[in-house]
Amino acid sequence: MLGEFEYLLLSAAERLGEDAYGASIRQEIENTAGRPCSIGALYTTLDRLEEKGLIKTWMGDPTPERGGRAKRMVRITAKGIRAASNFYDVVVRASRGVCWEPK
Repeated sequence: MLGEFEYLLLSAAERLGEDAYGASIRQEIENTAGRPCSIGALYTTLDRLEEKGLIKTWMGDPTPERGGRAKRMVRITAKGIRAASNFYDVVVRASRGVCWEPK
């Protein structure tokens, strides 16, 4: 089962599609979750997801806007899509009948 941050990362990469790379994923997670995302946590999690076969990464071409540095591009694998879908289904099932409003 995925952890919350792994799910956030996969969701961000899916939303970004062809534009999914380290910095854009980080920004997407921060915008979505409303909290900071450390670059160390991001790249550690990318490595772990790749080891699990849930994503593929590769170095893109260097770009002038990044000072000639290459981007670490990210694509979710079929296994990653299944894992994210399963996580989402579990959260939905676990949330049925629960009201999170303060009493």
